[in-house]
Amino acid sequence: MNRSDPTVQPVPLSVVQQVDAADTTLHNPKRAVLSLGSNLGNRLETLQGAIDALEDTPGVRVKAVSPVYETEPWGVEAGTQSPYFNAVVVVKTTLPPSSMLERANAIEEAFDRTRVERWGPRTLDVDIVAYQGTISDDPRLTLPHPRAHERAFVLVPWYDVEPGAVIPGRGSVAELLEAVGREGVTPRYDLELRLPE
Repeated sequence: MNRSDPTVQPVPLSVVQQVDAADTTLHNPKRAVLSLGSNLGNRLETLQGAIDALEDTPGVRVKAVSPVYETEPWGVEAGTQSPYFNAVVVVKTTLPPSSMLERANAIEEAFDRTRVERWGPRTLDVDIVAYQGTISDDPRLTLPHPRAHERAFVLVPWYDVEPGAVIPGRGSVAELLEAVGREGVTPRYDLELRLPE
């Protein structure tokens, strides 16, 4: 007796092959660290959406997600913008840095990121902080991120997920964080970002 669910359609072979191909691309993946920030709209939902979009990217797997921190905006007068929610995500990827940057920009655009003013408010900021020890002064994508070593809102959540991490040419995240301090980076224990399943 056939009791199969009539609403379940067989998965097309082409889809199965795409999924299998995506999995085999993760041979010899590289480790990348991304910083996420949002200070417009539903900040938590936006950060979670960015994490899910990263996981949905062929050749990218999200491996760790930091706790959420609330921080004052960088580089602007106090009280002129809403606070940010910040987090750090560690991924494994077979994409080269240039493709990771394209994907990061596409995710920002999907969440209506506008680039009107420097240090302006934003629905979503996705920065590639480090990529498998790569050092590059390419103006489109400088690696590691040229200011990550002096920003507590990057170092604090990064330390949470990779306490032994090192920023190439700058030193260990732990030592850099000790020098910068944790002032202005407030943990939001009432909020949580999920690791994609």
